[in-house]
Amino acid sequence: MRHKNKELEWQEEEDEEIIWVSKSEIKRDAEMLKQLGQKIVDLPESSLNLIPLDDQLADAIQLARRLSRESYRRQIQYIGKLLRQRDVEPIQAALDKIENKHNQQQILLHKIEAYREALLSNGDETITELLNEYPTLERQKLRALIRNALKEKENNTPPKAYREIYQYLKEHILDV
Repeated sequence: MRHKNKELEWQEEEDEEIIWVSKSEIKRDAEMLKQLGQKIVDLPESSLNLIPLDDQLADAIQLARRLSRESYRRQIQYIGKLLRQRDVEPIQAALDKIENKHNQQQILLHKIEAYREALLSNGDETITELLNEYPTLERQKLRALIRNALKEKENNTPPKAYREIYQYLKEHILDV
């Protein structure tokens, strides 16, 4: 009977799934968390407030911002260690959202530059398209700015109106 119990114990152990993690994988994960901590420390204060951090982690990040050189490096290591003990999903999601917001704004600024070039080359067609999409824009103001920008280009004078078109579009498009 004793013999059967040992066999049953062995079978139960086989049924349990053993997850083996290599030392290299553990090191890679630790390095990724350290880099996540580095990104968080480098964020501006306004963006840092959007990330869900507990008190201990927030204090460690604030301290890292005040340190320099070797003490800074050790503090980043410590932040990585703290992150290993926590669920980083919400922190990573908030950081991704912040970084994506920056990328979206860059795309929008490139779009504004493309609108400016289209206004200078196509004129009224582009004005009509812009007015349909952004009704806060003024047709007369855009026409005057375009006319002045084309004159500046023709006379080789500084591109004041050219910049004003960009600022005007940026002001009205980013507010929408």
